[in-house]
Amino acid sequence: MAEALLKAQPDVRHRVYEDALALVAGTLFISLGVNMYTHVGLLTGSTAGLAFLVHYLSGLPFGVVFFAINIPFYYFAFRRMGMRFMAKTFCAVALVSGFSLLHPQFIAYDRLNLFYSAVLGGLLIGSGFVMLFRHGASLGGVNVVTLFLQDRYGLRAGKLQMGVDVVIVLASLFVVTPVVLAASILGAVVANLVIALNHRPGRYMGM
Repeated sequence: MAEALLKAQPDVRHRVYEDALALVAGTLFISLGVNMYTHVGLLTGSTAGLAFLVHYLSGLPFGVVFFAINIPFYYFAFRRMGMRFMAKTFCAVALVSGFSLLHPQFIAYDRLNLFYSAVLGGLLIGSGFVMLFRHGASLGGVNVVTLFLQDRYGLRAGKLQMGVDVVIVLASLFVVTPVVLAASILGAVVANLVIALNHRPGRYMGM
């Protein structure tokens, strides 16, 4: 689907350096939001939510777990969205995984409020996703499916992602307290509202 759009609208194709800058900026935003979430014990949805669960239960680094969970989805990304989309998605996942391991070497928090982290982290994650989506990339997993459904059937990626995220966060109740769960749901809603308001079919066609 992504390849078909590229062929049909060659005049809106992004330059290589534009894609590269968007991938770096978007993944920096997302990984910084993830860094805030892990510091206060928040959860989120999609494959990142699964990675958070494994991270909290096993103690394995989030970046390593996140990269490993996404491996099975690359084939689906290639089959449904094309080689270009899959390559960008692989790079985005690798960058988020790497930056997630790098941030703690440069950032330390003396005090970080739970709900403040949920809102600000959600804004960072949602903004990062918009950057990736507008440059033909995602973070694999559920994001690949929601982008495909939006391109194919016109369904809003943000709303679809929000529904999946809420289900995953609710399923995480056995790991966190009700207060942390409430803050996690708030963060998921904020992130997906950013996506829903800024990534609509026909609003932005750059690839």
